[in-house]
Amino acid sequence: MPPFKQPYRFKVVISGKVQGVWFRKHTQETATSLELTGWVRNELDGNVQTEFQGEYQNCIKMLKWLESGSPLSSVSDLKIEQLESRVSEASFQILV
Repeated sequence: MPPFKQPYRFKVVISGKVQGVWFRKHTQETATSLELTGWVRNELDGNVQTEFQGEYQNCIKMLKWLESGSPLSSVSDLKIEQLESRVSEASFQILV
């Protein structure tokens, strides 16, 4: 078992062709299917940022999914950081 705090929470900034390709919607669907809570949003610089938390194995599956992203996207880079977990989230949201 890795030395991360539970529940596991990650912040990820995704670069590449990730806006205008249904990236946020696919991210929400994937996170929900993995029983993760958190959010995803477009950034002004063209990147997408997400924070999610849940069981370790599901977080790893989400990180692997983010490497390729939605069918029309082209991910060039991920910046990953572990954060403190939050207890107030009940679902995975798309932020505007």
